[in-house]
Amino acid sequence: MKRFYFILTGILFACFYVNGQSEKEIKAEIKHVTVFPDRAQIDHETQVNIAAGKAVLKLSALSPYIDPQSVQVKGFGEFTILSVNHQNNFMQNLEESSEIKTLRGQLDALLLKVEDEKAAITVLKEKEAFLVANRAILVKETTFSVEQLKSVMELYTSNMDQVTMTVLKKNRQIKDYEKQITALQKQISDRLGKQNLPSGEIYVTVSSEKQVSSKLTFSYVVMNAGWYPSYDIRVNDIKNPVTIFYKANVYQNSGVPWNDVKLSFSNATPWISGDIPVLYPWFVDFYIPVPVMRQAKSAGVARDAAPAAAEVMLMKEESVAMEAAPVPVMKQTGETTITFDVAIPYSVPSDGKIQTVEIQRLTAPAEYKYVTLPKLSQYAYLTANITDWSKLSLQSGEAILYFENSYVGKSNLSVNQLTDTLTLSLGTDNSILVKREKRQDFTSKKIIGANKTENYSFLLTIRNNKSTGIKITLNDQIPVSSNSGITVEAVELSEGRLNPQTGEIKWDLEMKPQESRQIVLSYSVKYPKDKSVILE
Repeated sequence: MKRFYFILTGILFACFYVNGQSEKEIKAEIKHVTVFPDRAQIDHETQVNIAAGKAVLKLSALSPYIDPQSVQVKGFGEFTILSVNHQNNFMQNLEESSEIKTLRGQLDALLLKVEDEKAAITVLKEKEAFLVANRAILVKETTFSVEQLKSVMELYTSNMDQVTMTVLKKNRQIKDYEKQITALQKQISDRLGKQNLPSGEIYVTVSSEKQVSSKLTFSYVVMNAGWYPSYDIRVNDIKNPVTIFYKANVYQNSGVPWNDVKLSFSNATPWISGDIPVLYPWFVDFYIPVPVMRQAKSAGVARDAAPAAAEVMLMKEESVAMEAAPVPVMKQTGETTITFDVAIPYSVPSDGKIQTVEIQRLTAPAEYKYVTLPKLSQYAYLTANITDWSKLSLQSGEAILYFENSYVGKSNLSVNQLTDTLTLSLGTDNSILVKREKRQDFTSKKIIGANKTENYSFLLTIRNNKSTGIKITLNDQIPVSSNSGITVEAVELSEGRLNPQTGEIKWDLEMKPQESRQIVLSYSVKYPKDKSVILE
């Protein structure tokens, strides 16, 4: 029986030895990254020597956020790929980043300084104890003259003073070092909370009839990465086209840095199922409301009406920086997706911070028009209307606006519209004055029979203080009745276009430089006198 166990143990040891010999660790650099809106495809490439027979090739130190179903391995050479497997190795963590290593080096240096200072304090304390002990012996067993005693006391005092002050300075230095150590430890703890991750691994089993040198490529999709668009929109004046700086904001926290890799930005959504949705039966029944507990509404937080001065200066600095030539980018348009391939390699660390890459610089002809809603705002808003905007390959995103080389604010560029014209808001123009006044003499309330009639009249004034002519659309409204007992009548619209369904009125005006225009808006509302209607 003992001999049987001995033979079995030998066989198992030989098997493990063979398997250990056949597994080969390989290195493959990241060559290309395709970034999707909320994930990224990583492509590796490497040259590998494959011995005759079967072997297992292991690629490690990968992101722990790999989608296993996305792993692809391709080989180029006279060999066969038998299987591909993926796993996360929780016994082996990813290598610490250079930032963590730098912080650890600073921490170790400070700890050594603290040790040196404490050792020096220990020596000084021994010196202090020696001085105190010898002072007692000298005073007790030696007879001194006044001059000798004075000399001894001065020597003792100067030495004790030097020791005490030195110890005090070193204790203060230690406290300063300990503050720095605490700050570094917190930084390392914060970083390690994100980076103390398992190592992703891909195992490739290959078979070859002879020793070959071949190329292997690895491709997979990782989470915790993505990009979103933003824009700088510039208009020098309303006689020139709109210039759009299309920027990609990329981030990643996959656990592995992307060092000097080619980046591509795609608007594809590969995680959305390609299957056609199915309509299931739609059952309806009587609705029985469930009583709910009312909760107090929380007060909203008002947004800043204007950016801070520091923000404005920052935007201006960015505008100067963006005047440099853009990075070469090639746009590829497929049947359903658009991809921007950046020609220059980039490094994106795994820290979740945003990096901005300009991927397009577009010039589009636009029709400029001002829009104002004096009932809601006393400002006139400049808009640029771009036709055939679908050819620009834009996506919805935040836009920073510049007009006449000045930062004017932020807006949102929305491409989720079904019209042929894309309208961009370019902010307000203080050269156009708008005012809305109630005409008191034409505003009244009357009761005739069983009905009450309220009459309202407003004077809308627009002045163009610019040195050029403008086109402006004036918007206002009259109420819309949702009850047969309430009648609304437009009395005076000054040739405005009324939409009966919404009550909106539009005036399209062309104004010369320094021209003023006045428009009268009047309407009446009739309803039963025993009812109440809120009109103001």
